[in-house]
Amino acid sequence: MSSDRSAPARLPRAPQVVHFALLNGLDAAIRGMLISVMPLVVRDAMGSTLAASRAYFAAGFVSLIWMLMVPALNRSVPRQWLYAGGIGLYLCGMSMAMLGTPLSVAVALGLNAMATATTFVCFNAYVLDYVDRADLGRNQSTQMFFAAFPWAIGPMTGVWLHGVWKPAPFLLAGLFALSLLVIFFRLRLGNGKAIALVTQRSGNPLAYLGRFFRQPRLIAGWLFAVIRSTGWWVYVVYLPYFCIEQAARPGGFADPALAKQVGGIALSLSNALLIISPLILRLARRGSVRTAVRTAFALCAGFFLLAFLLSPWPWATVVCLICASLFLVTLDVVGGLPFLMSVKPSERREMSAIYSSFRDVSSILTPGMAWAVLALAPTATIFGVAGMLLGGAFVVAGRLHPRLGIRRPSAGRRTA
Repeated sequence: MSSDRSAPARLPRAPQVVHFALLNGLDAAIRGMLISVMPLVVRDAMGSTLAASRAYFAAGFVSLIWMLMVPALNRSVPRQWLYAGGIGLYLCGMSMAMLGTPLSVAVALGLNAMATATTFVCFNAYVLDYVDRADLGRNQSTQMFFAAFPWAIGPMTGVWLHGVWKPAPFLLAGLFALSLLVIFFRLRLGNGKAIALVTQRSGNPLAYLGRFFRQPRLIAGWLFAVIRSTGWWVYVVYLPYFCIEQAARPGGFADPALAKQVGGIALSLSNALLIISPLILRLARRGSVRTAVRTAFALCAGFFLLAFLLSPWPWATVVCLICASLFLVTLDVVGGLPFLMSVKPSERREMSAIYSSFRDVSSILTPGMAWAVLALAPTATIFGVAGMLLGGAFVVAGRLHPRLGIRRPSAGRRTA
């Protein structure tokens, strides 16, 4: 009882912007380590790219169902224990992945997806509770600063450690998870400051689906996010699979070990581009949002299609996809602006909950698409299909308002 009475006195000191950035950085260290290792482990366990796609397809459904369940769980389970449970799911997933059997690896994929969804929802709720609206921009930039290095170094390190000793990346990621758990409880964030109020005011986001589908601009913004996320899925999962397959073919990668490392190195290089995201945003906002979004989708689609056409030359394909990732990063920065600028302030919380489903939808769409493609064509064809999807987004973006995001001269002083 005494600890409960003393908690409010400590809350103003603990939840600062830098603390949330530290939590986000440790979470990035876990995910950055696993993001390049899990595709290799899944393919080794399943035996082929086609079987691995089936496993990812099933895990995508688990992720979507769990994401829909987390808000309901948050009403009955205290948030601090829900967040801690999410970290526990990470630890269980890593333990299952180390077993290396097809069943254990499939379970590990589902557990990791559930862990990501749980910590994501709880973390964002804590940020909304404790960070003032005026500090949200500084909070976002600080989080990106803390997460940049783990995302840049994690994929490459994870693949290298996996080559040295297969359990090593999971043990290191487990150490990061335990550190995250300890620091979380040290911060004493508790169960948030406004759980009851938020529950009463926000209602069920699914009740807003009708309004969402009646607003074409919101649908377009959501589609942009789904297609962008699909591009990342193809880059993260199927570029390494392409490289592994090329190691066994004449004219491919001479060293099979190098073929496994190429995907992790490429992902680390792409993630390092996050450091220049403020510069990308500044350049994009000099013109209209439509121009920035269409340019990024067009160039990204072009490089994906070029990667497909140059697939007989593996190194050329890798270079093309790394170039495409530059514009995927650009879309990470500006691709959400059409949605954010179109949603009504009174519906922002509910529509944002619907918008966040793009991750889970893309986690089903991408392996499902790959499953269908691999039944008829080689892995490189997936790059071409992704390029066509990105090209379709370019066409849809042409329907955005041409002056979206451009400040009006009459309002310039107010928005500066």
